[in-house]
Amino acid sequence: MDWSETRVTAEGAWLCCRMRPGPEPAMVFLHGLAGHLGEWGAAARHFDGRRRVVVFDQRGHGRSERRPKQVSRAAFVADLTAVIRRFAPEGAVLIGQSLGGHTAMLMAAAHPDLVRALVLIEAGPARHPDGRDGIRQWLDSWPTPFPSRSAAAEWFGGTPWAEAWADGLEEHDDGWHPRFDNDLMIEALSELAERDYWAEWDKVSCPTLVIRGESGSMPQAESEEMIRRRPLTRLATISDAGHDLHLDQPAALHTILDVFLNDI
Repeated sequence: MDWSETRVTAEGAWLCCRMRPGPEPAMVFLHGLAGHLGEWGAAARHFDGRRRVVVFDQRGHGRSERRPKQVSRAAFVADLTAVIRRFAPEGAVLIGQSLGGHTAMLMAAAHPDLVRALVLIEAGPARHPDGRDGIRQWLDSWPTPFPSRSAAAEWFGGTPWAEAWADGLEEHDDGWHPRFDNDLMIEALSELAERDYWAEWDKVSCPTLVIRGESGSMPQAESEEMIRRRPLTRLATISDAGHDLHLDQPAALHTILDVFLNDI
């Protein structure tokens, strides 16, 4: 089934959103930092016709507004609030990876009436003081512009993960460039480096599933503390998967999501 595409405006920024119709509750997927809505293509096909599926490029990413005035945590939550009110006013299941998962968690804490269930993929409430430096070094290492999309995929490693990152580029006269600006990506991480969000995690009341990649970047101790604080939270680990486990092992992820959604 084809996507319908809509622009949604929130907090002074416009967002590129896509929706596939289906039964409620809607599933809203959120990509991570420097990602794009196309990362959820396999998930959309898996749930096509069984759930309403909503994906969107977050502010500063993809085909959404590239230079928004704000990239605060509150601005990202305001964006998600607007998307849910537009496509799923009855409430949605939120599935977020990395920074997108963090936004989904804050949304569930602040607006429990709009969140039916929460899935956090390689995302949690702990403070990450060193995250900005590592991300900055990685983004600055990209040899942009890439001469071709295939050259970009090869540089990223030639894996399904690499193909998805290459799909996030856009072609210009001089080659292929990211659809984001590095400085905004680093700024978007600033609050996560300065404080933790355990108080927000404690406020989440909806059914919740936390998913880690066996070789991902989410510390096991963080997930264990999340379970200790909220014992009804479910935890799953996907083997042979890294931080981008939705790209590394999509079939395994979809199986876990099916089981979780069948129980809520």
